[in-house]
Amino acid sequence: MQLKPAELIINEDGSIYHLNLLPEDIANTVITVGDPDRVSQISRHFDTIEVKKGKREFHTHTGHLKGKRISVISTGIGTDNIDIVLNELDALVNIDFKTRTLKEHHTSLDIIRIGTTGAIQPDIPIDTFLISEYSIGFDGLLHFYEHEEINYPKIEDEFIAHTSWHTDKARPYVLCYSEKLGNLFKDNRIRLGFTATNTGFYGPQQRQLRIKPSQMELMDKLSTFNYNDLRLTNLEMETSGIYALAQLLGHEAVSLNCILANRSTGEFSVTPAKSVNSLIEFCLSRLA
Repeated sequence: MQLKPAELIINEDGSIYHLNLLPEDIANTVITVGDPDRVSQISRHFDTIEVKKGKREFHTHTGHLKGKRISVISTGIGTDNIDIVLNELDALVNIDFKTRTLKEHHTSLDIIRIGTTGAIQPDIPIDTFLISEYSIGFDGLLHFYEHEEINYPKIEDEFIAHTSWHTDKARPYVLCYSEKLGNLFKDNRIRLGFTATNTGFYGPQQRQLRIKPSQMELMDKLSTFNYNDLRLTNLEMETSGIYALAQLLGHEAVSLNCILANRSTGEFSVTPAKSVNSLIEFCLSRLA
């Protein structure tokens, strides 16, 4: 089947529409970050950099670290951007741009998110690291794609009942990380967690400035949810989308989180840049 121009949009220079990348620009190991400025924070550790490209909030550097080729790309904030980035990364390696057809042999990417997050349990210290073993998405992205049961409906049902989840919101979906990729980062310095992916930073995370969130008690219900000793640990805005599309597209994915805030205790890191850089160095040491 040949993909139509309105489905697979290719720029005049042959690059994919949003990311502005050519197929040869991307390594099979991809680090995603939300903040475009964090791309150079990571690539400055590379031995060499061969690609530097950017368009909108999507900035990409590809280079080598101790002989390993790695790409780092900024996604911006939210699972709507993740939908763009994951689909276009997959297109770069699994679609022939000249014929607009799927390649015969599938290429699987290793996708590692390095992000910041807020803990919702008082026993999770500021400036520590967390691997999202599970993620629950409030964004609804998974429901826009046909899929077999890759999610965990029993956990979802228990969560919906526990939180009195409003029916006018998207049904939450629960997904797991790539154990194969996650094992690369397991360490006594980093804990496993159950991450909640929100659709926004203020109301969806029960922050009130001038508009009152619709379910102010939700934060307490999130922090007290427990399914067979599986409790929610932290809040952020991308992980569920990465896990959903990675699994649907046949890629490995893991989300690494630096705890900068604790919503339960009200604390915020006094050394956020140092803590994030420590997570970057930890990640790169494992990849290299």
